Amino acid sequence: MNASPPVFLSGLGIALGLLAAVLALVLRKRRVALSAERTRIEDVLKYLYTAELDGAAASLQSVAGAAQLRGDAAAEVLQNLERRQLVKAGPDGIHLTTAGRELGLNVLRAHRLWESYLADQTGFPETEWHGRAHHLEHGLSAAEVDALAARLQHPTHDPHGDPIPTAEGELSGPRGVPLSAAPLDRPLRVLHVEDEPAAVYAQLVAIGLYPGTVVRLLEVSPQRVRLIAGWSEHVLAPLVAANLTVEPLAPAPSEEAPASEPLSVLRPGEAGRVLALSRRCRGAERRRLMDLGVLPGTVIAAEMRSPSGDPTAYRIRGALIALRAEQAELIRIERAPSSTSAAA
Repeated sequence: MNASPPVFLSGLGIALGLLAAVLALVLRKRRVALSAERTRIEDVLKYLYTAELDGAAASLQSVAGAAQLRGDAAAEVLQNLERRQLVKAGPDGIHLTTAGRELGLNVLRAHRLWESYLADQTGFPETEWHGRAHHLEHGLSAAEVDALAARLQHPTHDPHGDPIPTAEGELSGPRGVPLSAAPLDRPLRVLHVEDEPAAVYAQLVAIGLYPGTVVRLLEVSPQRVRLIAGWSEHVLAPLVAANLTVEPLAPAPSEEAPASEPLSVLRPGEAGRVLALSRRCRGAERRRLMDLGVLPGTVIAAEMRSPSGDPTAYRIRGALIALRAEQAELIRIERAPSSTSAAA
């Protein structure tokens, strides 16, 4: 007959198990706390680096607002950074040291690269790119950020039009002017759409304004900003319009210029030749349309509309494909002669 284990050994095993569980919980809480602290530090460094790029002075109040911290929490982070010789405070504001600038650059690069990844490689909507990139940007080494840039083939701008700095901090591309300062009644190309605050960005996305869109400014006043984008006229509040940066264009055909039309304008029996896919069409949706044969030069014919008016059936390279109106808006065409066959 086997003897039962001594009671004190069973109690010891239970005690050790409880101790291990407590230690695991303590370590987990410590990792979470360290992760949260690192996130706060990197948020502040990124803000300070961006402020330097914009030529803006940084203060305790602006740091607290940008990093969404209480004043005392922001002061604690800044004191920590000063002890680590990553920032220094002066009479004209808070500045990064060389070491702090390198770290801030790394976080900013990571954020804008992740936004490019989310836009081009995933199906997440535009309004989620910034928030998701904010969570992904933290805790990456410079080598990991370089690897991400290489995977994305070293993009120079994120999907909002912000320049992505190189590892050395170099920026490329024109800076443009605010929409309200642009000349009236001239073609303008949108260079940058500010993605904060989120509500304003969502409004701009909803009316189809994004980097690469060609617009024409009709009116600027303290009450409103009126413009034409594509085939529609829009009226924006000055606060909303301030989130757009543009550059004047010489009159010339372009993807979004009036020389092209969206596929959605075709009525059954009409055909058009594809000029381009809109820059607004990205990621999985762009790849799907290209796989269907929607490429420059392809002739697409509108065959029939559903009883509700949407979707519409189009003949593309001999196949009948149903596209919703919002998808057809992303395909830029020129009308083909009525004798042109959709099999071309």
